[in-house]
Amino acid sequence: MRTVRSSRAARLGILLLPCLIVLACVGITASIAISVQERSIRQSTADRVRDVATSLAELAQVREALEGAVGSGDAAHPEGAAGAEDAAGARDAADPAGAADAAASLQPLADVVERAAGVDYLVITDDAGIRITHPTPSERGKPVSTDVSAVLAGEEFLGTETGTLGPMLRAKAPVRGADGEVIGSLSVGILETRIAAEFDEALRTLLPWAIGALVVGTLASSAIAAALERRFRRLDATARELELAQRTATALREQTHEFNTRLHVIHGLVSHGDTAEALSYIDGVAPVLTAGGDEELRDQPLLRATVEALRAELGALGARLETRIDVAREVDEEELLVLANLCRNAGEAGAALVRCELIERGDRLRGTVEDDGPGIDPREAERVFTRGYSSKPDPSGSGRGLGLDLVRRTVAVRGGTVELGRSELGGARFAFEMEVAR
Repeated sequence: MRTVRSSRAARLGILLLPCLIVLACVGITASIAISVQERSIRQSTADRVRDVATSLAELAQVREALEGAVGSGDAAHPEGAAGAEDAAGARDAADPAGAADAAASLQPLADVVERAAGVDYLVITDDAGIRITHPTPSERGKPVSTDVSAVLAGEEFLGTETGTLGPMLRAKAPVRGADGEVIGSLSVGILETRIAAEFDEALRTLLPWAIGALVVGTLASSAIAAALERRFRRLDATARELELAQRTATALREQTHEFNTRLHVIHGLVSHGDTAEALSYIDGVAPVLTAGGDEELRDQPLLRATVEALRAELGALGARLETRIDVAREVDEEELLVLANLCRNAGEAGAALVRCELIERGDRLRGTVEDDGPGIDPREAERVFTRGYSSKPDPSGSGRGLGLDLVRRTVAVRGGTVELGRSELGGARFAFEMEVAR
């Protein structure tokens, strides 16, 4: 039992393995594709804002506008960039119109670049961190909300910061004057919500392909699993047939050995003239053969002996045999085999009355065997002649279901057919027709 369970578990594992492989492959591939797509979108966005920031920082129009703004150099505040507030105060005090001119020159440029480059944020500041341009007019002229000290010191910056418009991926670049000194900063950004929206759009594009791959892979793996299951079933059926054949062969060898032993005993008794002892021995071995005779079949010794044996055998099973035989020639062993197997099958099925008919017409022999037993389920009608099929238990384990298969093959060899129907007696009715022996 444990071996059978292990075998079933192994088969189940083999059948599920293709589906698991498909799911794992599609899942891993989709995860990698999503991760690569996310990095690609973020990298391309970062490259875009950096390129816009560095390009504008080198633009002559930007440099000239910032150089004209008050507070852009040491001449405006000799103490240097000592702080955003001091620088802003110095600028406003020295030349408020300079910053206004710079804003008037640079804001239109910033607006055009924002639309053309597809960025959400472009801010230009002076060397004190005061906004010259900003998408929101009210924020212009105010100090930036994030630290630009490193940029004003000459360093570039790329990263995510939260400003007045929300979390944003920003690139910051210093703006240098003609003498190479930092005169301001330029900041370009794209909102994180916009990057997330681009990723969601890419994911919606990728998702149908992943689902399609999963469906195709699942169908293919299911087809493979179905083919494997059919193969397993054929192997199981072959194994069962082989096991049945082995049990049958073993039982037949044992029966043959026993039968040969009994034949030797009978031969010894008969050869020494001990007829009475031989008959007594036969009666002890197979008492079903000692039932009453059928005198009307005196010209058919083999048929008479078969009918007497069947009548006695069925009587031991609690069944009665009725016969109607109309044959002109001697019935051969193959015809008796068909008749005996059908009668014996009826008795073993639980019939109380078995009616047998054998009629010869020309070169055809027709026969019927019907009974008043439980009959055969119509759903099993197609299987009753299959080798190994039996509705009766097999306590010996040597295999049943051989008789009807033998009947079918014997009749077929003689160019005939055998059919199963419902008897007027209430049970099963087997009708066969075959050629008479030449």
